[in-house]
Amino acid sequence: MGRTVYVNGAYLPENQAHVSIFDRGFLMADGVYEVTSVLDGKLVDFDGHVARLARSLSELDIENPLTADELLDIHRELVRLNDVVDGGVYLQITRGAPGDRDFVFPDPEETKPTVVLFTQSKPGLADSPVAKTGIKVISIDDIRWGRRDIKTVQLLYPSMGKMMAKKAGCDDAWMVEDGHVTEGTSNNAYIVKGGKIITRNLSTDILHGITRAAVLAFAREAQMVVEERPFTIQEAQDADEAFITSASMFVMPVVEVDGAAVGTGTPGPVAARLREIYLEESRKAAI
Repeated sequence: MGRTVYVNGAYLPENQAHVSIFDRGFLMADGVYEVTSVLDGKLVDFDGHVARLARSLSELDIENPLTADELLDIHRELVRLNDVVDGGVYLQITRGAPGDRDFVFPDPEETKPTVVLFTQSKPGLADSPVAKTGIKVISIDDIRWGRRDIKTVQLLYPSMGKMMAKKAGCDDAWMVEDGHVTEGTSNNAYIVKGGKIITRNLSTDILHGITRAAVLAFAREAQMVVEERPFTIQEAQDADEAFITSASMFVMPVVEVDGAAVGTGTPGPVAARLREIYLEESRKAAI
């Protein structure tokens, strides 16, 4: 039996869900998305995801068709209908389907946004064995557009980066621009040196990660030192530890960068502690 999904106000079996071929998300990648993790049947960092969604829509001048309360109701209903214990809810809003293809934006009074949500069940999401072994990353040139702070559905290059990493026998890729790491293909990047957590500062160069914000807040509460600045691949290779954060991987240790072991080549204590804190606090605050 398939999932129940949400399309423009209706809950439907996934095999009955359809979007127009003229939808601008399909033709122009003219849309944004969010993924909210589910732990123990509850939504993690939901308010942060909704706030970032609203900002992304505003930056692209797309009408926000639903209130935060309406989105919460839809998320919860999909989790209930699909019996999701651990996993995530994917949300996508595009500029809509004007009925033909044109580079010019359609009149928002005549073309309403397309709203799609679906769940993904991932049992044991928080207990991933990879967290105990860490992941390996390669570096690739960052050739994306300049507004990476907007969470658009333009994910072709990050997807290509994932495949480059896979071809190299690794798990992910860190993108590099002007000699410094921007971020991973679907995550924020960090190194630890001398007990100090170093991660790139917020700007239009990177996505303003919701998990990033929570993890850095928890780190500071735990009296850890955080320095927000760009770092190089060489710095990462020379670091004591490295890790990534994302909504679906939480805090994940990085043990190798471009073939060089980071620290001892095994997950370090800072990443392990931050993952523990994040999961504990997120479960408490989940709704």
